[in-house]
Amino acid sequence: MNKYWNILRPLALLLALACFSAPAPAQQTTTKTKQSDKLYDKGEILVAPNVIIRNADPINTENLEFSPAFYQNGIVYVTSRRKGGAVDKKIGETFFELYYSDLDRKGFPMKPQEFSVNMNSTMHEGPVTFNRKGDVVYFTRNNEENGVQKADSKGVTRLKVYEGHKGEFDWEDVKELPFNNDEFSTMHPSLSPDGRRLYFSSDMPGGYGGFDLYFVEKRGESWSIPINMGPDINSQLNEVFPYIHESGVLFFSSNGHNSRGGLDIFMVNISTQTWGRVVNLGIPFNSPHDDLGFILDGDGEFGYFTSSRSGGKGKDDIYYFELPEGMEGINTGIELATQFIVYNEKGGQRIPGAAIRVLERSTDGLIKENEFYDIQLEPSPTNPDELIIKLKQKNPYEMGNPVLYTDDNGEGIYRLKTDKNYFIFVTKEGFKSSEKTYTTVGEAGSQVVRIPLSSTDCTVVNGIVTIENYNTPVPNATVRIYNNSTREESSLRANSDGEFEYCLPSGYEYTVYAEKEGFTRGINRISTVDLAPAQAQKLNINLLLNPLAENIMREPIKAGTIIVLENLYYDFNKSAIRTGEARELDALVKLMQQFPSMQIELTAHTDSRGSEDYNQELSEKRALSAREYLVEKGIQGARIKAFGMGESKLRNNCKDDVPCSEQEHQYNRRTEVRVSKIEEPVTVKYKSKEGDN
Repeated sequence: MNKYWNILRPLALLLALACFSAPAPAQQTTTKTKQSDKLYDKGEILVAPNVIIRNADPINTENLEFSPAFYQNGIVYVTSRRKGGAVDKKIGETFFELYYSDLDRKGFPMKPQEFSVNMNSTMHEGPVTFNRKGDVVYFTRNNEENGVQKADSKGVTRLKVYEGHKGEFDWEDVKELPFNNDEFSTMHPSLSPDGRRLYFSSDMPGGYGGFDLYFVEKRGESWSIPINMGPDINSQLNEVFPYIHESGVLFFSSNGHNSRGGLDIFMVNISTQTWGRVVNLGIPFNSPHDDLGFILDGDGEFGYFTSSRSGGKGKDDIYYFELPEGMEGINTGIELATQFIVYNEKGGQRIPGAAIRVLERSTDGLIKENEFYDIQLEPSPTNPDELIIKLKQKNPYEMGNPVLYTDDNGEGIYRLKTDKNYFIFVTKEGFKSSEKTYTTVGEAGSQVVRIPLSSTDCTVVNGIVTIENYNTPVPNATVRIYNNSTREESSLRANSDGEFEYCLPSGYEYTVYAEKEGFTRGINRISTVDLAPAQAQKLNINLLLNPLAENIMREPIKAGTIIVLENLYYDFNKSAIRTGEARELDALVKLMQQFPSMQIELTAHTDSRGSEDYNQELSEKRALSAREYLVEKGIQGARIKAFGMGESKLRNNCKDDVPCSEQEHQYNRRTEVRVSKIEEPVTVKYKSKEGDN
């Protein structure tokens, strides 16, 4: 290890170069940790039962991959994988760069790509950490001045922590933080979830060993002076690669604290005023080799770490792990006792028996789970020959069971997790449903949420549009409801299952129409004349359509139809889909599951910026990215063809050298879906005649 640390200091490496191992096949192991393991016969050892570990095969190479960080719906990690890149002759590796990989639905990484053109320079970059919004990054880089490495008074190039901001096209406004110094290294930043503390490692004077762990606190637009984390955490050797989890547990690596094999991974709970004891994670996280760069998802279910252990693909590999039974010492969500009070908007009387549903809100402002949305296909307002996907929020009654009902005093207690955004839905017969957004971000202690309900003056009508004599719904039909007395008309659209819901004012006669291209119009009548709103009665109505041709029944969505995914966004120069913005692809998955014979052609388009050849290649990558997403969600690859059109079919006048806004350019960055084939079997269900058995 002496040689290792002697190499570390002058090169300012990121502590990932020790104990190289020969490439070997990827492995998956399930290990039950035992405190009696021979390798860990002393000290306090974590017990994490039945840990599943896999080599993160898609992102590892024969070179170095280490120190992942969660970012959007993927990870950003450090690698020396680039072939033909500039080589640091002192270590014989290309300069470390940052790469990004999306995660599949289980959290396993997929095909990687370069993270940032601006951040990847001719020096070493990484590791990184991000704020909660994902628009501020802190990262390690060689000390530099005007893009050139800068040495200290002894001729050694140190490491510094830098800050960058997400700009319109890439990361920009990169600047070093004020606690850096040319004469020592600061590195491996990790930002607390609330953004108030930044943890890092440094060999600045006055520490307890080689590298110690420090933190700084946010002070307006700057930071406090560094605070050493003390002798309970820092040893006489080296503490590096800190990672602060949402639970308040700090993970780090050290070759002190009686580590049993180079760098071991440790944890310590610092969420309370009195910090806990430093705990060795033990097997299978630690090995006789170097283990470092540990991260864990917010729910404590899966994560990653880096190891130079034997059996990997290269020198340092990233490993994925699952924790089916959790990890001791990890509180995956501090809960706040929350009192809900439901009352009548008129008069303020408390309402007992109100059903309360609590659902988490995603970063895009929608419910986190897509299952609570119905799909609608509507004509594009700019091109009637194209369809666009709309997500319609389901009725609150369809959003699973309530988490609680209010008591006789109109109150109920539920525990909300901290730092979360919620939708709160309240329903009660005789009242209109209420929807409220609520956030616990930055909140502490008990909470009180007051929700008013207003009395309903309408009758709920549940309807379905089907093909007459067949058990086949007609998706996305237009439904018009005409008040025979007032002559007022309302229009809505059935969902992909042919269903719709509407609340009709009491005391009137109505005529209800259903229309869909290729079908005759369906008509039915309904009355609310003798219904009292307080009874909250529900009415059912069926609208029957007849196809104008037999093949229409087998083509619920006509072959050749173009569906434009207007809200599937890609960042400029990127082929990765933005996090939280793949809902239209999720809707397409649901559509293709509903119609198993449906085959499609995915065509990606770019804006005009960049060369034609580059945009053509980029569009092909984007189409393949969308295809891979669908396949990962369970759609057979044979049903999907992917094409790239580059900038050849712009939808506006934003050509080369034409000044346009980012929104106008984004309008051209789209993915189109052409239905190339669909032929659904039709189940015959004839109406029974009177007297039939």
